[in-house]
Amino acid sequence: MRPHLRSMRTLRLVAAAATVGAVLALPLATAASAASPTVSVGGNPIAVAVNPSTNTVYVANNGGKSVSVINGSTNTVTSTVSVGSGPFGVAVNPSTNTVYVTNNGDNTVSVINGSTNTVTATVSAGSSLYGVAVNSSTNTVYV
Repeated sequence: MRPHLRSMRTLRLVAAAATVGAVLALPLATAASAASPTVSVGGNPIAVAVNPSTNTVYVANNGGKSVSVINGSTNTVTSTVSVGSGPFGVAVNPSTNTVYVTNNGDNTVSVINGSTNTVTATVSAGSSLYGVAVNSSTNTVYV
């Protein structure tokens, strides 16, 4: 079943990433701990999403045209998926194990199979693509 793409003009995206090419894994119980691991990812990480069903973390690397796939149990990068130009937002549908990445540089959405970490489709979706959200109950993607 192909998801529905719907445009939204306003979307607040909360992302935990920095321009240094790393993300911090901060367990909620120890968020203030200095011992939290740092995971090296691609260039200019800008957005992060988690699939709670698989404990997999996805990081959109705006400077690298890629998404880093991190095993949430080991905090190691297990794969790097090439996507479109200027990946900016990332969202996961845990019901289908599908990842959606907005590519601001070429106005597309990359659809990634979370089981194989491969791009299964690239969808044109208008201009100025930043955030993305998924309603897993209806399998609707909002960009």
